[in-house]
Amino acid sequence: MHTDPLPPLGPLSGVRVLDLSTVVVGPACSLTLADHGAEVIKIEPPEGDLMRQLGGSFRHRGMSGKFMNFNRNKRSVCLDLKTPTGRGMMNRLLETSDVFITNMRPGALDKLGLDWLSARAVNPALIHCLVLGFGRGGRYCGRPAYDTVIQSSAGICGAFEASGSQPRFVPLVMTDHITGLIAAQAIGFALYRRGRTGRGESIEVPMFENMAAFVLREHMGGMTFEPPIAPPGDPRILNPDNHPVRTQDGYIAISPNTDEQAFAFFCAIGRPELRSDPRFCSVAARTANSVAYYALRAESLRGKTSEEWLRIFEELDVPSMRYNSLESLVTDPHLTDVGFLSESEHPSEGPIRDIGIANRFSEGTRGQVEPAPRLGEHTLAVLRERGFDEATLRAAAAERALFDPSMEQPR
Repeated sequence: MHTDPLPPLGPLSGVRVLDLSTVVVGPACSLTLADHGAEVIKIEPPEGDLMRQLGGSFRHRGMSGKFMNFNRNKRSVCLDLKTPTGRGMMNRLLETSDVFITNMRPGALDKLGLDWLSARAVNPALIHCLVLGFGRGGRYCGRPAYDTVIQSSAGICGAFEASGSQPRFVPLVMTDHITGLIAAQAIGFALYRRGRTGRGESIEVPMFENMAAFVLREHMGGMTFEPPIAPPGDPRILNPDNHPVRTQDGYIAISPNTDEQAFAFFCAIGRPELRSDPRFCSVAARTANSVAYYALRAESLRGKTSEEWLRIFEELDVPSMRYNSLESLVTDPHLTDVGFLSESEHPSEGPIRDIGIANRFSEGTRGQVEPAPRLGEHTLAVLRERGFDEATLRAAAAERALFDPSMEQPR
């Protein structure tokens, strides 16, 4: 562990992370670690992380909103790892790191000498985390993978088809988010074990297998048994009427699952006799008749406004909640109550909204949010901290092995 250069932070304060990852899955992992106190050094090539350009709207090129949201609390170091000097500097950074994260394909990693065996030779205590599209040993290993590739191959699009819709993608890079969180979790496990053994280790986190596990736990159902006793798929979740329910003026979500909740719902909609209906009188009955039950829910709330229904269901303790559009989520009253979104002044991008850190630790939570960095913003500062002298830095800059915004633009 190391002394963190930032003020007192969260539970990972003192953990130094070297992040050679791009787009979302790796940055989601390192963001989780950074938000919980780790010092994250983001290594970028001269052209920068692809998400700098891919992430939609921006005030200045290279600083898209999505990039900024995934890369706060990190320091950017720009190195050309295709040069011997750049690789040498990378190895020096590895020597003093606790964790290395990458989502490079194994072949490319091997060529740079950043595979587990090479990295372990530099730092035996290193936690080396490789996020893969597909796990080693299978025929897909080594193929390029983005979120949509994994959503399609892991059955997520197939779940839409099973629900009566066209196969389509969830409109979030969901598999990247989830796999990034799993990778952060695995790193926490490895750090705990290293605390007991003193030894580093290699972690491989495959997107396909992790997301296949998510889908199969939910939907393998009758195929869990051999021979299968029913087709796959949870009929409640796959029900075409499993969606926000239409009211007089919009939508709400409602989930009366227990008998007490379902019976209260029947009374609220003016159908108390349904409590003794053999289709709906128990959890098992409602599950067996989920098509009829969800259709009833979908048709029963059009006579009152969303706010009227929400007040009724809150009084009856029936799980329900307002529906948020992308726009209204930003002004959700609960998020306002807890201060989840705040405004700040970014050094180069001006006024921005910051997304809060949701989790709280009684022994200390990261209280200071550092703005997302410009490309190479901390290159010289980090390398100086690691002992590189000015002559070495000037020579590396001259051969374009590194870049810092105080210098000329990267090639």
